[in-house]
Amino acid sequence: MGTERKRKVSLFDVVDETSAKISKSNGGGIAAMNVNSSINKWNGRPYSQRYYEILEKRKTLPVWQQKEEFLQVLKANQTLILVGETGSGKTTQIPQFVLDAVDIETPDKRRKMMIACTQPRRVAAMSVSRRVAEEMDVTIGEEVGYSIRFEDCSSARTVLKYLTDGMLLREAMTDPLLERYKVIILDEAHERTLATDVLFGLLKEVLKNRPDLKLVVMSATLEAEKFQGYFNGAPLMKVPGRLHPVEIFYTQEPERDYLEAAIRTVVQIHMCEPAGDILVFLTGEEEIEDACRKITKEAGNMGDQVGPVKVVPLYSTLPPAMQQKIFEPAPPPVKEDGPPGRKIVVSTNIAETSLTIDGIVYVIDPGFAKQKVYNPRVRVESLLVSPISKASAHQRSGRAGRTQPGKCFRLYTEKSFNNDLQPQTYPEILRSNLANSVLTLKKLGIDDLVHFDFMDPPAPETLMRALEVLNYLGALDDDGNLTKLGEIMSEFPLDPQMSKMLVVSSEFNCSNEILSVAAMLSVPNCFVRPREAQKAADEAKARFGHIDGDHLTLLNVYHAYKQNSKYLDPFP
Repeated sequence: MGTERKRKVSLFDVVDETSAKISKSNGGGIAAMNVNSSINKWNGRPYSQRYYEILEKRKTLPVWQQKEEFLQVLKANQTLILVGETGSGKTTQIPQFVLDAVDIETPDKRRKMMIACTQPRRVAAMSVSRRVAEEMDVTIGEEVGYSIRFEDCSSARTVLKYLTDGMLLREAMTDPLLERYKVIILDEAHERTLATDVLFGLLKEVLKNRPDLKLVVMSATLEAEKFQGYFNGAPLMKVPGRLHPVEIFYTQEPERDYLEAAIRTVVQIHMCEPAGDILVFLTGEEEIEDACRKITKEAGNMGDQVGPVKVVPLYSTLPPAMQQKIFEPAPPPVKEDGPPGRKIVVSTNIAETSLTIDGIVYVIDPGFAKQKVYNPRVRVESLLVSPISKASAHQRSGRAGRTQPGKCFRLYTEKSFNNDLQPQTYPEILRSNLANSVLTLKKLGIDDLVHFDFMDPPAPETLMRALEVLNYLGALDDDGNLTKLGEIMSEFPLDPQMSKMLVVSSEFNCSNEILSVAAMLSVPNCFVRPREAQKAADEAKARFGHIDGDHLTLLNVYHAYKQNSKYLDPFP
């Protein structure tokens, strides 16, 4: 997408020999850059003062120093692997570099081709797109947009779109060659989500059929050599982070309760350590909210001997406005010469690589994260609290050294780190229910799943179970071909069981009720069970309980809400 980040000289700040060559050659999809305009080429308005202020900050990012090298390698190759430490600026800057250099014009003057940048998490897709829109001095939802499940914030004017990997996969169902895109950037590829792994195999095929399409695979870990081998020896570029030294501390003995240990460590840091914000990694919403309450209470009990604190939660289901609070500064001292304030961010592993928070000096790492695990024999998928990998531990400690030397407190022993943690996180495709992915691949016309080019092929048993489930639901016939029902089911961004439930509900005259149940199953649990009020929470839930199970319990909740909503202000 041709963004010319125009100031007095262009986004490509200095037109050196390399960029001059690029603009002269203007071949291979790389377009000449207009360097003399103070008008924003995307919306036709003059650049704001804020744009120039942000531009100066962007130039200090490590990735900026390798812009010309990146563009030369991209011009010469269809696929490029880029390894950049978290905080190097790759997620925000690389799509803009591409946009400035690639010709995105089409014969239809009303619509340009787009650059896609995938993210494994919704929070990252939303927050990064907002930041990039600000950097480009354009409106979010117009020239820069995002697309996540149940929300598309883009328009016909969009040239750069951040979207979850699952959404790009869904787009491929209606546009198998992804012809709306000129360049596709797979970010955070090291996370190896299920959708990312399927996209790897899919894009390898698309690239063969679309010589004009370019692919950039970005990773924060050095497992990139594996990506290189998978993508037929694609060139590898490394961008250093701007990490300061981080001192790592381990516990002498294993902690019995990592949540209490994390809260205790936060309090000790706040009492004894110099100024600097704290990032605490926990496993889920309930734990995070519990920790936030306790930290706020403990800090309040300390009185004036310590500075004020701002405790901010971060997890994927948090409303976007609340998520943005992590970027706000620490509170000022209560008195002019009093102790400084401190921001404490309590987050899931979303803050590991997807989002970079400046000002973090102390990281507390209990060594756990929630992982989806599927047992194909009993066909049950569980979200289990599991030990993280060494690669994740390295990413977490690196959060502390972004702006100054930092400290990482690992709430486990050094022996555990060396002997018990896996080197890399286990790819999701090896521990997930594949029914939805198989249905998607069938819809895309990929019938030979055994020979599909997975980077890490799933166990044959898991694939067979997925095919059995889809056959049982009527989505596949006995020969493994997609049925008419299966085609309809594949259109829903739901598990196949829920898709089937919705499709056939009209036959049983209960579509309205099933829609409500499916919607409630697609969002986080509506029941909360705080530790200090578990009995009251259980009693409240029991009032809605139905003898036939959770689905009808949820329907009771929905009906009760509808009956009472007329007494409630929906926009308090």
